Amino acid sequence: MDAHVSPSRVAGRARAPPSKSYTHRAILAAGYGGGTTVADPLDSADPRATGRAIEAFGGAVSWIDDGTGGASAVEVEGFGGRPDTPDDVIDCANSGTTMRLVTAAAGLADGLAVLTGDDSLRSRPQGPLLEAVESLGGRAESTRHNGQAPLVVGDAMDGGGVAIPGDVSSQFVTALLMAGAVTDEGVEVDLETELKSAPYVEITREVLADFGVDTEHTETGFRVPGGQAYEADEYAVPGDFSSMSYLLAAGAVADGDGTRDRDSDGVVVEGARPSAQGDAAIVDVLDRMGAAIDWDREAGEIEVRGGDLSGVDVDVGDTPDLLPTIAVLGAVAGGETRIVNAEHVRYKETDRVAAMAESLEAMGASVTEEPDSLTVHGDDSDLVGATVQGRGDHRLVMALTVAGLVAEGETTVTGAEHVDVSFPGFFETMADLGADVSVE
Repeated sequence: MDAHVSPSRVAGRARAPPSKSYTHRAILAAGYGGGTTVADPLDSADPRATGRAIEAFGGAVSWIDDGTGGASAVEVEGFGGRPDTPDDVIDCANSGTTMRLVTAAAGLADGLAVLTGDDSLRSRPQGPLLEAVESLGGRAESTRHNGQAPLVVGDAMDGGGVAIPGDVSSQFVTALLMAGAVTDEGVEVDLETELKSAPYVEITREVLADFGVDTEHTETGFRVPGGQAYEADEYAVPGDFSSMSYLLAAGAVADGDGTRDRDSDGVVVEGARPSAQGDAAIVDVLDRMGAAIDWDREAGEIEVRGGDLSGVDVDVGDTPDLLPTIAVLGAVAGGETRIVNAEHVRYKETDRVAAMAESLEAMGASVTEEPDSLTVHGDDSDLVGATVQGRGDHRLVMALTVAGLVAEGETTVTGAEHVDVSFPGFFETMADLGADVSVE
């Protein structure tokens, strides 16, 4: 499926979808417990994959129809701490979060679980997490002996201390903390290298606290005491700042009257209440670049209008999902936008550093790609319509759609259906704001 985007002006109100990160963690936390209603979930392919894993472990998951094709809630009957041995292979589809969080959960089972996914997911690194599960007394191995799925995991890990690198994926830490709470010994995670994407671990700790599970920082990492129980009757998922970034960027580069000044019509994004999400940093990035942006935290609303955008330096060590959005902003802004500390962004659904460099160059931008950074030379960039590849990556598709709003001529983004991973209804939302976009 392709998306076709023509130059457009956008203005009006939109609501970002619920947070994918919080939805994953809340559904799995409910699975570790007895019974919880997760309100306002993101109903998309990835959280559905986590729900299927809970069912494979002996729980029950019911998505409650909201009458518009989505879900107003997820009712979860959990597996009570220790998962059953699955009857069949667990297919995590394209969801890296599911794969990593479920790997540690599977390590608690008496028997063995087999986890797999699509081509993209089977190319992503899992080795440090597999080694951690084994060092905690479980069995965890790659069927191809390359640290990638398919994985075989189980044999009832005990808990204890474990050392892992922090610069591959914060999801390894999240997985171990969530599983460690129900072990007898608990789990203490020592980080061998600097933790990248650290705010995502704080999201985990926030969710666990809401389910009555204690965690703590240590001098070298994190610790979760054992013998704890997950308990929550209801949990409400907040809005997603990663998804908001595309709406806010659209307002900054293609606001309603085309002048990109502070008196123009703007885009108002609802559902933006403060949380532990690191991707709320997009507000600061836009402010530093010169957009007119105002965040009413109490109301949970962000209004953005354009300005004379200028390039800035942005460290995405904690916010890897923002790289595609910032790269597009840099192609519109004057001067240089340097996105640094980005090597781990190469290990997402695709190599997002290389993918954005290639796609923006195809659209007329001047970029410099290095192993851990991407520099966009705005003064040398004039975006023109082109056919660019979504590469099966929802974040690339949405960011390149925003670029198409200000490119001369029509832009075609392939793989448009992948927005369903995190932002079902993205194209409808953009059209409601005035974007000239169609999908076929």
